[in-house]
Amino acid sequence: MGKKRDHFETRAIHTGQPPDPTTGAVTVPIYQTSTYVQSGPGEHKGYEYSRTDNPTRRAFEECIAGLEEGRFGMAFGSGMAAISTCMNLLKSGDHVVCSDDVYGGTFRIFDKVYRRYGLEFSYVDSSDIGAVESALTEKTRLLWIETPTNPMLKISDIAAIADFARKHGLIFCVDNTFMSPYFQKPLLLGADIVVHSTTKYLGGHSDIVGGCIVTSNPEIHDRLRFCQNAVGAVPGPFDCFLALRGLKTLAIRMERHEQNSRKIVEYLQSKKQIKRLYYPGLETHPGHAVHSRQATGYGAIISFDLGDDLKAAVAFLKALRLFSLAESLGGVESLAEHPAIMTHASVEPGTRRKLGITDGFIRLSVGIEHSDDLIDDLENGFAAIG
Repeated sequence: MGKKRDHFETRAIHTGQPPDPTTGAVTVPIYQTSTYVQSGPGEHKGYEYSRTDNPTRRAFEECIAGLEEGRFGMAFGSGMAAISTCMNLLKSGDHVVCSDDVYGGTFRIFDKVYRRYGLEFSYVDSSDIGAVESALTEKTRLLWIETPTNPMLKISDIAAIADFARKHGLIFCVDNTFMSPYFQKPLLLGADIVVHSTTKYLGGHSDIVGGCIVTSNPEIHDRLRFCQNAVGAVPGPFDCFLALRGLKTLAIRMERHEQNSRKIVEYLQSKKQIKRLYYPGLETHPGHAVHSRQATGYGAIISFDLGDDLKAAVAFLKALRLFSLAESLGGVESLAEHPAIMTHASVEPGTRRKLGITDGFIRLSVGIEHSDDLIDDLENGFAAIG
């Protein structure tokens, strides 16, 4: 009988993290070193320089690769550094089809940085496979999606887009930050690359900035690994240590995040001030069936619209006590933010409105506090707007 594969929770604690051979330490040490002694020119113990490789970083890379069911993991100094490195797979004149409702930082680097270097981008509703197909040109080389998207929580069919990408010889990348590998594994559904901001759920404690890439394609890995070293946008060993610490509790945190979110969504459905409520776990969500098929949970991001009323949105947000008004998401503490002013300010106002990001639009990142306390806090917000 073959060995049974360890469960996710077990792999999160042990993959890439054997006890330290020198001391027996059960936690991977922080190898706070820039370089490594060689016994002779080119004769070393697998490490030469910490921009190229570091034992603490390697442990994190092996662990996140295992959790995403991929072969190769690569760590970066931020989620944007990971995204930027993926763009190095392309050359001037290449075309990218991207979800229209993506994180504002992703749009900013695509539109304000890489477009200047000759890359072309088309932004489409990737929840509509027909829109993805219609955007294809002879120059298309990469499909880039978020699912759920940020902040409208639109759902794209990963398997269907992966099939389309294979048929046309395209690289297919999924930003899996919102779901984490605990709830969704795009590589198993056919994606070539998975990207995360490790700042969010993987780290989970709002105390690091980082990013990562996972792939099972050796050719893609070799190119990205070369660029990781050449460009050097890598995390330090302490950040990798903290990211590993976060992975150990990822499963139990994601379960609590979602439990709280379900209770809050049920509460929010009763609030007449909300004109539109967005959460993939709602059966009325247009992407509910697709998401239920490709993921094992619905996550902890909830968005709602107070009716394009900036005054109401500001009053609501200022009245909150436990939901901190801050950018980012995925930490143990609950956060609330105003996308039009904060995370998506770099998106043109007309584009924001077309997507549905009004002045009354609010995004919640539900933490792991007690759900009753969080609901009481939201009630303060609604009381402030009458």
